[in-house]
Amino acid sequence: MAVLKVIEILANSKESWEDATRNAVKEASKSVKNIRSVYVNEQSCVVDGANITHFRVNVKITFEVS
Repeated sequence: MAVLKVIEILANSKESWEDATRNAVKEASKSVKNIRSVYVNEQSCVVDGANITHFRVNVKITFEVS
């Protein structure tokens, strides 16, 4: 039987929500091993005038505990 744990990560990107999600997984994988899935819980943007400057995601990352 596998034991799984879920952590919540906030990440951002100047490019897209997809890139922000990749950034979250990349940073989490530096200290968390056996990542199994990522769930995008929330998306938001930072706006300056009429321009979007940053894309933000709140993700839940699931990993197997050894």
